[in-house]
Amino acid sequence: MLIDLSGKTALVTGSTQGIGFAIAKGLAASGARVGLNGLTKARVEEAASELRSLVPGSDVVVVDADVSTAEGADRAVELVPDVDILINNLGIFGTADPLTISDDEWRKYFEVNVLAAVRLTRLYLPRMTERGWGRVQYIASDSAIVIPAEMIHYGVSKTALLGVSRGFAKVAAGTGVTVNSVIAGPTHTGGVEDFVYELVDKNLDWDAAQREFMRLHRPQSLIQRLIEPEEIANMVVYLASELASATTGAAVRVDGGYVDGILP
Repeated sequence: MLIDLSGKTALVTGSTQGIGFAIAKGLAASGARVGLNGLTKARVEEAASELRSLVPGSDVVVVDADVSTAEGADRAVELVPDVDILINNLGIFGTADPLTISDDEWRKYFEVNVLAAVRLTRLYLPRMTERGWGRVQYIASDSAIVIPAEMIHYGVSKTALLGVSRGFAKVAAGTGVTVNSVIAGPTHTGGVEDFVYELVDKNLDWDAAQREFMRLHRPQSLIQRLIEPEEIANMVVYLASELASATTGAAVRVDGGYVDGILP
């Protein structure tokens, strides 16, 4: 398939590393102008330099803004006012005893993982509908459905994104704008490596640790391995293209497959 996003501008939140960076790279490789987002200008500029080296000739905009706040969202709009493709990737995760998670921690997960995406959608969606074309995506997780006992607060925040996505898809019905969520499975990023070693023997080498983690904590996976960030990005880039014009209001799975009885 030939995906050409020339003339389109994308904003990918939380995109200086991991899944977000892979998505930004995929969009840039398809010709889109990409707003790369992170907390500090130095970190975003470093990531932007890396992206330009990986995708020569790419048009990258540095968006140094904490988009989990109203002020940060407004700054993002100032830096990239006209967005055709909004990828709500920003998210935090971590393990915790469910009975010890404080109200403040619950609020933090809601603010970063849910409200940041809602706020940016509210800011950008009207411009898309006026133009009659746009793409909004939310990077959800298989934890939205198979809520892990060790990270209930994270799972619930991702469940909320599925509802947010479906609701905004109805708001955008008939406008030429599609709104979808991508259900990502356990993905191989630096942060996830740290997370894996919280749950398995730290003396195991990475390949053995990954296998042990999947066996003990994610036995539902049919591919029985962590997903690479580029595999998530491939689906996101497709959904951002003209080729996916009839896909909206969907929760598209890039989760490694599930054994019978786990997910429909």
